[in-house]
Amino acid sequence: MMKLDSFRNVINIRDVTWEPYSVQGRVQDDCSWYNISYDETGSGSFLFRFAPGAASIAHEHVGWEEFFILEGEIEECDGTVYRTGDLVSLKPASKHWSASKSGAVTLVFVRGGFRTLDTDEPVHD
Repeated sequence: MMKLDSFRNVINIRDVTWEPYSVQGRVQDDCSWYNISYDETGSGSFLFRFAPGAASIAHEHVGWEEFFILEGEIEECDGTVYRTGDLVSLKPASKHWSASKSGAVTLVFVRGGFRTLDTDEPVHD
């Protein structure tokens, strides 16, 4: 019989080794991540941490993205505020960026990856 541990990965957000976030093509010094299962197909899950005052890069979702706020608050580019315990689901083709005044940690689930927006490309239609 094979041990279940060979199929299981258990992490605690207080014990992970955070890496500089660079999934969207450039390193963001004020954001970090811990990759759980995100892969070259642009699908999987990861922890994402905003330092106080940090903002994500404006991007479009190729597929669905869901994120769960584990700690802190995040403000969306349209002014919507998400708080600890909120689960957010963004449809394919949604364009946005997020920021956190006080810092936050999220658990992100992505299907299909991201496309970084051009500087003059709007986030809303």
